[in-house]
Amino acid sequence: MSALNKAKGFKKSKSGTYLSMAGTAFGAIGVAKQIKKARAEHDTLRLIDATVSAVAIVTGLAILYRELKRLGDDDVLLG
Repeated sequence: MSALNKAKGFKKSKSGTYLSMAGTAFGAIGVAKQIKKARAEHDTLRLIDATVSAVAIVTGLAILYRELKRLGDDDVLLG
């Protein structure tokens, strides 16, 4: 397998999935700040926006976790 093919397959590897999960979880920090600010300012519309974003993050992490379970032992980078 060439280096280019390995690079293309990185996103579908365990390592790539873990990296995607970390990036998605990192986005939760911004959403948490947004929720805190919206509550402090009693801004319902921003609170709704932040809540929808939080739900999207949770859904994204669930999808990535499912993909990680699917990969199992047939990791693209390993074999």
